[in-house]
Amino acid sequence: MDKIELRKLQAFLRQSLGNDGIRVTADPKNPEDAAVHLGERKIASIMVDDEDGDRSFAFGMKLPVGRETLQSYLRKLFENDKLTIAPRGRKTDSVELNSGEDFLGVISADDAKQTSYTLQIAILDFDLDDF
Repeated sequence: MDKIELRKLQAFLRQSLGNDGIRVTADPKNPEDAAVHLGERKIASIMVDDEDGDRSFAFGMKLPVGRETLQSYLRKLFENDKLTIAPRGRKTDSVELNSGEDFLGVISADDAKQTSYTLQIAILDFDLDDF
């Protein structure tokens, strides 16, 4: 991942999650991927996917809370009251994350007891065109 992509991903995440403190840096272990930081803390990873000829990015973030506190956890973490979770029809092991009217990603349970979750946001190359 080059510096331009890192900068565009950072701008995209700052706008989407509503927090200007988000930083995206090259992953020291794998320069093709990226690390996402909030303050001094690494909060997520971004992996590149260009297998099918189109370049996209997979944002993954572990959430160490149960479903009942997901929304308040994310709002507090990103200091953004526009973040909401919504059910996904008949699916009971996952929810959608939205910012206002905009769909951001899917939050899926990591275990059967639903005590921890993972937020996944698919970022397509054209999502970064405006940044």
